[in-house]
Amino acid sequence: MPAKNDDLHGNVPDKADVALVLIDVINDLEFEEGEAMLEHALPMAQNIATLKQRARKQGIPAIYVNDNFGRWQSDFNKLVDHCLEDGITGKPLVEILRPDEDDYFVLKPKHSGFFSTTLDTLLDYLKVKTLILTGLAGNICVLFTANDAYMRDFHVLVPADCTASNTLEENRVALEQMEKVLKADVRPSTELDLGRFRCEPGEEPNPKTETPQFAESL
Repeated sequence: MPAKNDDLHGNVPDKADVALVLIDVINDLEFEEGEAMLEHALPMAQNIATLKQRARKQGIPAIYVNDNFGRWQSDFNKLVDHCLEDGITGKPLVEILRPDEDDYFVLKPKHSGFFSTTLDTLLDYLKVKTLILTGLAGNICVLFTANDAYMRDFHVLVPADCTASNTLEENRVALEQMEKVLKADVRPSTELDLGRFRCEPGEEPNPKTETPQFAESL
């Protein structure tokens, strides 16, 4: 059914072929393996922050897709404030990746960013065709979101240096699966030419010229 409105009642003025999705990066990491996760998450966060700056220059919006921590009344700003409190394990991570005022956000109750959320609607109004998925954890929420994006026929990119899991091996295997099964482009963010993803109306994006082989060293 065609939409009656060109935007979400004036609240989504942007049109973008590509969106940068930050999955569960607003995270207090207050769980048993949180300290170990933080070790892998901090280098990832620096890479995402750099990628986000590059994306902004190309007019690519950032969408924070974040766990609601099981609280259906959660407010995204409250989640950010909580994670920035002294003594919170994930504070260094959130300090690097705290959202800007014009970023979008979607709260999710489960692993996939699409399950029972408004992400589909937002991407539809933005006219997004390509998703750059980043964040935590590579072998769980990023993987589940990538799977749902693939089934919706999005072009999927998961930069290998912009995801983290509890272990390097778990992250490597997840990236390998996303590349093989979901046809995701897993090149490091430093190798992505973001300008190539933008396209004129009616054109299809061309996010890569060849299928990259997953680096064994990752």
